[in-house]
Amino acid sequence: MIRKALRSMDLRTLTVAVAMLPCAVSSVAGQSRARDLGIPFQGDPGPLNAITDVAGVQVGHTTIIEGDGALVVGEGPVRTGVTAILPRTGSYEPVFGGWYSLNGNGEMTGTTWIEESGFLEGPVMITNTHSVGIVHDAVIEWSRDHRANHPISPGIWWSLPVVGETWDGWLNDINGFHVTKEHTFAALDAASGGRVEEGAVGGGTGMVCNGFKGGIGTSSRVVGDYTVGVLVQCNYGRRPDLLIAGVPVGAELADWDGASGGDEDGADRAGAEALAASPAPPEDVGSIIVVLATDAPLLPHQLKRMARRVPVGIGRMGGYGSNSSGDIFVAFSTANEGAWNREANTNVEMVSNDAISPLLQAAGLATEEAITNAMVAAKTMIGRDDHRIDELPEAEVQRILRRHGRLIER
Repeated sequence: MIRKALRSMDLRTLTVAVAMLPCAVSSVAGQSRARDLGIPFQGDPGPLNAITDVAGVQVGHTTIIEGDGALVVGEGPVRTGVTAILPRTGSYEPVFGGWYSLNGNGEMTGTTWIEESGFLEGPVMITNTHSVGIVHDAVIEWSRDHRANHPISPGIWWSLPVVGETWDGWLNDINGFHVTKEHTFAALDAASGGRVEEGAVGGGTGMVCNGFKGGIGTSSRVVGDYTVGVLVQCNYGRRPDLLIAGVPVGAELADWDGASGGDEDGADRAGAEALAASPAPPEDVGSIIVVLATDAPLLPHQLKRMARRVPVGIGRMGGYGSNSSGDIFVAFSTANEGAWNREANTNVEMVSNDAISPLLQAAGLATEEAITNAMVAAKTMIGRDDHRIDELPEAEVQRILRRHGRLIER
């Protein structure tokens, strides 16, 4: 649930209060998803069509929405947050992992150790670009207090958290450093299985995707006995390049303006004439972070192969990894429990390379749908300096897909 701050309250007090609210409580059940609109996708999703279809994976959000009007650095408006992905319920045992960057104009800490060791040790966090440091520090403190890693010996402990970012400065007071350790703790503590809140929540609160409102999205695919789940924080792409179900929807919506084009879901459009003059964000600025989970017994080099298939899903939507985009992906497997051992050799299981292709395909297909789900769930947002980013116009998308013979009629 989005929590809106009362401007009459002290900002710091309010920020901490927002962080401590139980972010798992939401209107998830009422959110529209891409399949609800009749958008066709390949592959069979899991029961929740979410990364949490991979048993043990948990997701938590802290969403911070405060203030409106002109930007005052350090005061707001604030449109940001933190998202946490925990690989295993009830256990902080490291999991096999791999990572890949399509374009490196971004940050994901901890990836050099994943590359070297083959393990992901701890949660994956996603936030805004200028909050990576505070979230990184907070994860270390949270992990220490939760005994979320195995100490080398009493009194000695170290951690290299994985924290990814995308830039939300078009809507958010990104240089005001509004994300705190308490927000990070709250996202970690709120992490749970089940349905995942999507859209303008958590780290995705202030993000823009393909010229429309973006944020957090998720999807999954069932491949035989295994599940592949994906969660994205999407903040990339140009509207003219946007493809949905292979149709050039973005080109047909290039000049669409929510202030003048109507709002089919009846959202409040007060002040639309003034907001129509809101400047467009820079076209070639943005990033996407993707977290992939599976219960298939894949070794680190195979998980890197999975991460390298994420761009297939981005490409199916018209993305290409522009110069200014940080497109960074991490994949992990919940299988091979007990593989991490400081003292003894272990035996592990792996999927045959000759049998891995359906899993590789699932990585791309789930990414495509997760991005679309993020855009469908996210609603129009007005941020700092009255910058407005319109939501994806669902009725217009359906009309375009219908004309191209690509809509599944309900």
